[in-house]
Amino acid sequence: MPSLKAIRTRIASVKNTQKITKAMKLVAAARLRRAQDNMTAARPYAKRVAEVIADISARSAGGDSDEIMHPLLKHRPVKRARVIVVSSDRGLAGGYNSNLNRAIDRYLTQHSDELPIVEMTTIGRKAREYFKRRPGLVTNTLPAATSPTIEQLSRSIAEEATEAFLSDDDATRVDAVYLAFNEFKSVVAQEPQIFQILPVPIAPSESKEADKITDLRDFEYEPSKQDVLAVALPLYLQVTIRRGLLEAVASFFGAQMSAMDNATKNAKEMISSLTLEFNRARQASITKELMEIVGGAEALKG
Repeated sequence: MPSLKAIRTRIASVKNTQKITKAMKLVAAARLRRAQDNMTAARPYAKRVAEVIADISARSAGGDSDEIMHPLLKHRPVKRARVIVVSSDRGLAGGYNSNLNRAIDRYLTQHSDELPIVEMTTIGRKAREYFKRRPGLVTNTLPAATSPTIEQLSRSIAEEATEAFLSDDDATRVDAVYLAFNEFKSVVAQEPQIFQILPVPIAPSESKEADKITDLRDFEYEPSKQDVLAVALPLYLQVTIRRGLLEAVASFFGAQMSAMDNATKNAKEMISSLTLEFNRARQASITKELMEIVGGAEALKG
């Protein structure tokens, strides 16, 4: 049985850990509230932009003319694909990063025939450390997104992805770009999402408004279709990446708050268990001392 000093030291250590996990839970809860507000505000805008782009793209593809579409809409055989992975720099968030990394592994395995060569842009240290074990897979790394850096980060990622997609150099050109992130469902539930953002999917949106469309006859554009798409498609790409970053930030704080709450509860249970063990050991020690005293007294009588 451990000594009383060892048990007392362990109790003090667990109490210190409990203070840290409780403080981290409170910090994560405060940051989650702000991140969740930003995410909730961005969702309707991102959804509506996607609906508009999907409808315009579908009408452009469904017209009777052979007009050349915008380069970001062109589908071509995929020789090289890029996956943009949104993870975090820090851990202590349960399965937030590991679930996403495993989901990407499964996706790449299932689509290995469609994606013969894959390069990866990792946002956050955890994804970089996980995928760097595969030589040549990670070609670019960026720090994890934070509320102040999301706007600039989404813009730079969108510009870099567009440049790689439109490149004339076969050695650097990518034929498809995918975005992978954790979508915020609730504080205790984050769902990995992996979907293609380039080329922009040509399909009607799933909105109720889209259900009213009975044909795909094109509109008249002012100043021109190419000018409208030249502005709308880069905006769609940036908004989609920004939404993914906002979802990832909110998901991280939700996962961290949940993990720290569980850790605090576990620490409380461990303290109770160690306190009980300490009391039993102390009682046994007192009993032993009493027996020694009684035994000594009996020996003196004899």
